[in-house]
Amino acid sequence: MVSMKIAVVIPKYGFVGGAESFAYQVTERLAERNDFDIHVFANKWLPGPAPIKFHNIPKITFPRFLRQISFAYFSKMRIRPHDFDIVHSHDRIFRMDLFTMHGIPHKTWIREARGKRLSLFDRSVAWVEERALNRPETLMILPVSNLVKDKLLRLYDIPESRIRVIHPGVAIERFSALDRDACRQEVLGRHGLSQGDIIALFVGMNFEIKRLALVLEAVAELVGRGDRNSGLKVLVVGKGKKERYLNMARKLGIVERIIFAGVTREVEKYYLASDIFVMPSVFDTFGITVLEAMAAGLPVIITKKVGARDLINHGIQGFVLEENPSASDLCEKFSFLLEKENRIRMGEQAKQVALRYTWDTTADQVAEVYQGLLVDKGLDSP
Repeated sequence: MVSMKIAVVIPKYGFVGGAESFAYQVTERLAERNDFDIHVFANKWLPGPAPIKFHNIPKITFPRFLRQISFAYFSKMRIRPHDFDIVHSHDRIFRMDLFTMHGIPHKTWIREARGKRLSLFDRSVAWVEERALNRPETLMILPVSNLVKDKLLRLYDIPESRIRVIHPGVAIERFSALDRDACRQEVLGRHGLSQGDIIALFVGMNFEIKRLALVLEAVAELVGRGDRNSGLKVLVVGKGKKERYLNMARKLGIVERIIFAGVTREVEKYYLASDIFVMPSVFDTFGITVLEAMAAGLPVIITKKVGARDLINHGIQGFVLEENPSASDLCEKFSFLLEKENRIRMGEQAKQVALRYTWDTTADQVAEVYQGLLVDKGLDSP
């Protein structure tokens, strides 16, 4: 049987990041199948165990506005369309059959999420994006959430028939292989917490975008309402302006309730050691940490501006707050989840949903799209 020859394009393969994780997890799985001959075109890569052929794509890093343009240009020069059945890109390039869109349109991101004007660099990224998405040869676009899809359709005149949402997955075995009680004991001991504490986990590298300040305000309001003995503590995993938020916690009178764990390579243990996951982001195109928390059996609290809202029925697996929630809104959800019964029920529901979103499922969906594109291109399926 002849394998389908696929070119996968991603600037950094095997590195940390949302797009990087998606590309790696799906590509590794497909490369293990006999149906696919996978070639990865990247600027940097960390090879996994799968039989993949790697090809270097140069990138000009200075001046900054040439980064996206140069990667797109060299991708076009080095990937000859007739050499591959499908060119699948996870980044903005000039010529591709399939584009997994990990973020919203760049102009929308800068103006709405960042509240800034477009710099020369931003204009160069948007220009490459526009050229790619407006080409009829770009047969299919795969947004990672309906949030991304909606923003895409607002800016570009693209038929919905060319769009299919495929969510990221999660490796369930990362959590099932660990003992929850042992993880909780280890993490609590490491950070001076007690078994009676109720741990609200916050994971992220951008405290401002993910609204850590709102979390602290909600905890302060909860304490002010008389829930001083609730034992609610906020465990922050990630890197950000720690001192700023510690000062804020001191002013709010809750400094003993916030613990900064820093960056860890054992984040699975932190999920399993916690009781609630909270991420009331200003904006997140998906939010893989939400799915990871669900896989660990945690009820989640997010906003409508988080793409992972697609997976959550409000009040069943957790809560989806309005776009700009108040501290009182979040405080009410914390108060509800202080009840162990509520946490356990929602956490179990969250885990059941996560079991349907594995990386194997995501890879199956991408493989299905590959097969469909072969038909659209008038090629025989292998």
